[in-house]
Order: sequence, then structure tokens, then C-alpha cells
Amino acid sequence: MNRIKRSRFRKSLRQLGLTALVMLPLAAATAQQNERSGDGAHVLALDNSWNRALEDKDIKALDLILADTVASVDIDGSRQSKAEFLASIKAPDYHPPAQAVTEQSSVEVYGDSAVVVGIFRTKFVEKGKKFVNRERFVDTWARIDGTWKCVATVAVLISSKPSAE
Repeated sequence: MNRIKRSRFRKSLRQLGLTALVMLPLAAATAQQNERSGDGAHVLALDNSWNRALEDKDIKALDLILADTVASVDIDGSRQSKAEFLASIKAPDYHPPAQAVTEQSSVEVYGDSAVVVGIFRTKFVEKGKKFVNRERFVDTWARIDGTWKCVATVAVLISSKPSAE
């Protein structure tokens, strides 16, 4: 190989090396973004399955979704442990909502934790009258032993009182 060809070859190798140095972090960032996006979709699906579990009084599903140490703050400011929350759903005087829907939500994933912020609407009947509640909620999730669990949840009533439907 003559001197000019060798010089061009070396220059090409350097350019290829520089391109690889630039592209490798971009590829890693894209892979991380895809993983976060997949985790986010998984967490949102779990968050939505919570609604169905409430409608069905499905204690087993709620038990799987909630961490043993979950802190739950309700719209009235009261706090419940997991055991207290599950007992309230199991109680004979608990009447599940006719409908429990997340109107909107978004998720941000931070490694092994995620935060879901959204609006939750429930339709229910009390003393023969239909009502609709809208709540802003923040659910904090953590990946515990490879499984996503809700570790904290806070709900705030959007309107000052339930509106009649």
C-alpha cells in the first residue's frame, strides 16, 4: 500500500472510530428510553387494573398491586395501611363504584421507580342518588424484587363536593 492510500485508510479508520464514539452513547440512550417506555406502559396498565379491582372488590389483585408498606392518603386526608385499605374494600358496607375510570394519566420512570399523575373518576350511588367524583391522584411505584408495586398513593378531590349526575 502506498503512502497516500495508507494515510487515507488511517483517516477513514479515525472517522469510523469517531462516528462509533458518537453513535454508541446514542444507541445506549435509545435502548434506555425504550426500556423506560416499556416500564411506563407496564406501570400504567397496573394502575388501570387497580380500577377494575376496585369495581370487582378483587382483594387478591389489590394485594398483588400494592406493596406491603404502601402509604395511602385518601381525599379526606386520612391515611391507611395496606391491611386497613384491603379490610375497607372487604367490608360488607363497602359498595364498589359503578364505574372507576382514569380519565387521563401520565407516567415518568426513574430507574426502578415511577410516578403516575392523573385524574380518576368514580360513579357511585349513595342513598339512592347517583354521584360522580373526580380526583387528582399521584401514585408512586417501585420495582421490588423485579415486580412493580405501588408504594404510595395520594388522592385529592377536584370539586369540593360530589356532583349529582
